[in-house]
Amino acid sequence: MLKVGLTGGIGAGKSEVSRLLGSYGAVVVDSDLIAREVVAPGTPGLAAVVAEFGPEVLLPDGALDRPKLGGIVFADPARLAALNAIVHPLVRERSALLEAQAGPADVVLHDVPLLAENGLAPLFDLVVVVDAADATRVDRLVRLRGMAEGEARARLAAQASREQRLAVADVVLDNEGPLERLEPQVRALWQQLRERAAG
Repeated sequence: MLKVGLTGGIGAGKSEVSRLLGSYGAVVVDSDLIAREVVAPGTPGLAAVVAEFGPEVLLPDGALDRPKLGGIVFADPARLAALNAIVHPLVRERSALLEAQAGPADVVLHDVPLLAENGLAPLFDLVVVVDAADATRVDRLVRLRGMAEGEARARLAAQASREQRLAVADVVLDNEGPLERLEPQVRALWQQLRERAAG
């Protein structure tokens, strides 16, 4: 089994790389998806978040109000640390369970937005970073996700810097341009990963 850590700053295109590798046959363990599952209504994770942040972070239907919680934690590093202390152990536990179900020749792709921030690079055989300039990422967040420019810049500032991410990379995928330029890079990477997993 080859354990690959995939990361990239918000707006860099990490999700598209994850989707492509999954379509080629990688076993994808998506930390963002798992982070949503572990705070779904009725979970101990959601109960812990409400105990920490109060019932005002809930929607009327009892689900987590993500934008409201995001507004609290992205503006305050101490509150972000408190949220991470609840969610990260639950995500790690679930990720380990999913990885354990993969076969010995599989490429297991851990899609981890905060890989650099949390010092997780040593957990993987290989770290892939999807890279794009900050200006490109801000433009994508404004154009494609409808964020205000100030909010987009705040999200970037709350994550590791581009330099910090590149420092932990074994492979860098350049996603500065259009999607058509990304796909051939991902396909070539998949060939390398398959060879390493088989070897």
